[in-house]
Amino acid sequence: MRRAGTTRAATGATDGVAAWFGRWPVRRHTVALTLWTVCWFVVTSRNGGVSWHYLRTGGRLLTGGGPGGGLAIYQNHPELQIGPVSFLTAALFEPFPPGVGERLAEAFMSGLGLYMLVVVGRTAADFYAGTGINHRRLQQRVLIAGLAFIPMWVEVSVRFAHLDDVLALFFTALAVRALVRGRPAAVGILLALAVDSKPWALSFLPLLLALPRAHWRRAACWLVALVAVAWLPFYVTHLGSAAAARFAIPNQPASALRWFGVADAVTPGWDRPAQALLGLALGTVAVLRGRWPAVVLLGADARIALDPSVYTYYSASVLLGTLLWDAVGQRRLVPWWSWIALLSLYGSALLVPSESAQGLIRLSFAAVSAAYVLLWPMKKRTRPRAGGRRAAATGSRRGAPAPIRGR
Repeated sequence: MRRAGTTRAATGATDGVAAWFGRWPVRRHTVALTLWTVCWFVVTSRNGGVSWHYLRTGGRLLTGGGPGGGLAIYQNHPELQIGPVSFLTAALFEPFPPGVGERLAEAFMSGLGLYMLVVVGRTAADFYAGTGINHRRLQQRVLIAGLAFIPMWVEVSVRFAHLDDVLALFFTALAVRALVRGRPAAVGILLALAVDSKPWALSFLPLLLALPRAHWRRAACWLVALVAVAWLPFYVTHLGSAAAARFAIPNQPASALRWFGVADAVTPGWDRPAQALLGLALGTVAVLRGRWPAVVLLGADARIALDPSVYTYYSASVLLGTLLWDAVGQRRLVPWWSWIALLSLYGSALLVPSESAQGLIRLSFAAVSAAYVLLWPMKKRTRPRAGGRRAAATGSRRGAPAPIRGR
């Protein structure tokens, strides 16, 4: 009798612990990705913070003024190819001792990467709501893609500590979630914050076109207003700020740009506008073809195909693009494109000795992945169940745009 009572007590205690843990919104795949991130953080932080001094310098100049600072920062320091939102965020770590502030910033950026995986998972769940997609399969897909995403995210957030790229991608991921949930103002605001963090996020603006046409103006107004508020003060008060847009970097032998016959020693004058225009054009085509989850990947493809530099942290934008495509844009369990991107871009940088071959691999990945997401035949998504249609109709009657769902 005592043994039976003990067994029941132990079972009750176990159920109680399980129920307690069940109240917390933590999933096993999130725990696994957290541990994976910690491992990469520990390994990478030993040689991290390569570019953090740019953020610290810019943050001090923008917030503290001083010679060449304030609104004159871009005129006097065109090498700071970083948006004002990133400088303001970097300034939050300035009160700490330099080493401590850098480590806190790296931990903060790594945490944003983990949160982005949660955001993408929830975005996929919302997008496929009512289509019969198994939620556990979505979690498995995010887990497998996240295992490929984290190494490149730690590369940008810890090894190079590029807060500007981190924030641009973070705000873009939030914009995608707002898009799926049918919140046009939030889409415009978040895309503006992405551009205000790093100008190359302009390539992601075709996401606006994925909204219902009736809400384009609202989203665009928010976007234009916030971009103007962030950038115009610098250009109006100091006309020389335009020099930052013409700042050139070396055209490295491993760049894909070399395979286009561009042998200039530094960035050609046409290159940056071409990157933005190509990204915008490809993203617009994706939206018109009903493949808007590919917009981020296509914008990142345009960047690595035409950029004269080959820093490994550039690949973080590609991995966010493949993550969104693998989680939202297609329904296969195995997220092949995330792993193909990791092996092609990061693997070639580590294992392929020929710089010319590295450039060819980068260009091939950009071309093949862009062609696939734009041209490969895709299965049509099933229509939402009746509950999903009623919910969308109710949202429309209340004046809110219906969420974008799988169709």
